[in-house]
Amino acid sequence: MKTYITSDLPVAAFLMMRGLALVRADRQSGRFVFELEDPDGKAAKFAIEYLNSDFCKFDNYIRNLKSVLYQNKKP
Repeated sequence: MKTYITSDLPVAAFLMMRGLALVRADRQSGRFVFELEDPDGKAAKFAIEYLNSDFCKFDNYIRNLKSVLYQNKKP
C-alpha cells in the first residue's frame, strides 16, 4: 500500500477531504504524524493545492488570532 506521511494537521485534514483515508495518527517526540493512503500518488499534488487554497488562508487567520490572544494574556 502506497502512503503519504505529513506532520501538518491542516494538510492531513485537507487530504482527507480529498478522499485519502487515514491509516495512522500518532505523536512522536512531540510532533504529529499522519499517514494516509495514497494509492494514486496524488497526495503531494493535493498538499500543494491546499497551500494555494482558501483553506490555508483560513488556517493562517486562526493561527494569527490565537497568537493575538496569547500575546494579550496577562500573567
